[in-house]
Amino acid sequence: MKIWVNGGLHDEETARVSVLDHGLTVGDGVFETVKAERGETFALTLHLERLTRSARGLGLPDPDLDEVRRACAAVLEANPLELGRLRITYTGGLSPLGSERGDAGPGLVVAVGGTSRRPDTTAVVTVPWTRNERGALTGLKTTSYAENVVALARAKEAGATEALFGNTAGRLCEGTGSNVFVVLDGRIHTPPVSSGCLAGITRALAAEWTGAVETDLPLDVLETAEEVFLTSTLRDVQAVHRVDGRELPGAPGPVTAKAMRIFEERAAADRDPVLG
Repeated sequence: MKIWVNGGLHDEETARVSVLDHGLTVGDGVFETVKAERGETFALTLHLERLTRSARGLGLPDPDLDEVRRACAAVLEANPLELGRLRITYTGGLSPLGSERGDAGPGLVVAVGGTSRRPDTTAVVTVPWTRNERGALTGLKTTSYAENVVALARAKEAGATEALFGNTAGRLCEGTGSNVFVVLDGRIHTPPVSSGCLAGITRALAAEWTGAVETDLPLDVLETAEEVFLTSTLRDVQAVHRVDGRELPGAPGPVTAKAMRIFEERAAADRDPVLG
């Protein structure tokens, strides 16, 4: 495995960042996960735009996107994979212990790992913890992921692959690494970004391509929705067949199945799509 660390490729055994990197000590960093198939990325431009927005939200300098693209290309060329998870991590860099950021400049790591195609359906659980829709990190894809680690462990204990959060107002928000859609009266709805959810790349593309609408939804909509599905970089569009103890027989339902088909066709036709 070859990994890009701060300017060049390194063998996995020698790829190192400082133990004083702010991304490690206080979670001062942002990241993106990009799907790569046979060395070709999907929606890289949209992911890099969000990387920049997240960096600005933390007060980090804008990443050099030309360098990030070079790093991605170098890593994919050095590590041929049929299907890969390309991870771009951009951190506050070498800093003093504590929350104050140092002046050594940001750090950049790009790595890739193999992955497998997701099943057509999955199970999810709701968790008792909330997303803070008014927090300083709301809407930013940061490396501060401990809440997601705890929630995902709860989901796995329950035989599910994802945990869904409400926000502090009791409204449906998102998963640990996915966005959630529901079908009501045959129409597709997804929580607005004002709910505190991440503005997912797959979420945005799926919404535009299927005509889904942003709707402020109560968390208990999951108890009555006709269909439920998730979107994320590696899931694409994935139907949900169980929410907590509620079974959704026949998943993927007709609306979700159509959304899956539309997304697959549009993604295959354009590997670097734009929105709008």
